[in-house]
Amino acid sequence: MSLQLEWSNDQDKQEIPDAWISKLEQLLLLAGESEGIADGEVSLTFTSDEEIHELNREYRGIDRPTDVLSFAMQEEGVDELDIIFEVEHEEDADPISGMLGDIIISVDTALAQSEEYGHSLEREIGFLFVHGFLHLIGYDHQDDETEAEMTAKQEAILQKAGLTR
Repeated sequence: MSLQLEWSNDQDKQEIPDAWISKLEQLLLLAGESEGIADGEVSLTFTSDEEIHELNREYRGIDRPTDVLSFAMQEEGVDELDIIFEVEHEEDADPISGMLGDIIISVDTALAQSEEYGHSLEREIGFLFVHGFLHLIGYDHQDDETEAEMTAKQEAILQKAGLTR
């Protein structure tokens, strides 16, 4: 197995070009390499502000849209999404063992932020994807020190992929 990206587009305001998906796959491999992660699957969903607002309210208790949400599958936390599946064969007893988690990006917010920061939408989505991936593997930004560490990692990965400001 290797790092795999599964994605879906649940919004209709912005087309997601194949080139962007190729870039996100590259970012996943670069981020995995920088963190020593060679195997796993990440599920990415592009959505709207309305949908991410609902998810943010339901799972984080925050009543507003956000740019990106991450739901790690490898954590043992009470805040993670419930996963329901049926096992058809005994050899399929652990179908999520390689699943790192879900990343959900609001294309509406990504577009607004790309305009605000003066860079491309592709760069903003790449940034949000890497940010979400780092959350999936345990990084957080609760204080200045951890935020600086996460920001440095994100920028290094984006630079390697050629997604500069």
